[in-house]
Amino acid sequence: MANKFIVETSARHVHLTKEAVETLFGAGHELTNKKDLSQPGQFACEEKVTVVGPKGSLKASVLGPTRPENQVELSLTDARTIGVTAPVRESGDIKGSGACRLEGPCGSIELTEGVIAAKRHIHMTKADAAALGVVDKEIVGVKLETPRALVFGDVVVRVSDSYALAMHIDTDESNAACAFGEVYGEIVK
Repeated sequence: MANKFIVETSARHVHLTKEAVETLFGAGHELTNKKDLSQPGQFACEEKVTVVGPKGSLKASVLGPTRPENQVELSLTDARTIGVTAPVRESGDIKGSGACRLEGPCGSIELTEGVIAAKRHIHMTKADAAALGVVDKEIVGVKLETPRALVFGDVVVRVSDSYALAMHIDTDESNAACAFGEVYGEIVK
């Protein structure tokens, strides 16, 4: 399994600034780690927010730690359901992206941008990249081993020694591939 890696489903979630956490959850509030995620230092929080669009709303998990900018990551189905725009982008690329309102137990904030559908990607270290024969920002295809085998194109390679080897897809993509339970992928060029 040297050239294979785990494929994880990244469900809808939000990344918040420290200021947004305090507006939504109260002055001095700190995010509460519910569960560590596969990427080092990242965690799912006890806190949840409501993402509000013109056609409806939905609950979303908050991921920690806090970040320099607010970002909402939805599947395209989620975005359509609540009537917001969610361009397919890499995480952090929020300029000119969709808008929404976030509601928490202590307040709300209007985001004029920050809503995206995360581009499918593979996190890896430099050593992983060398072993897999890829480089940072390279676009590859990935074949998933599932009962409904599927090759995803337009997968961006993200290299940093602070990452752990894993591919992330959203819930729409996971459902399309029947990617439930422990699923592995392999780069195809």
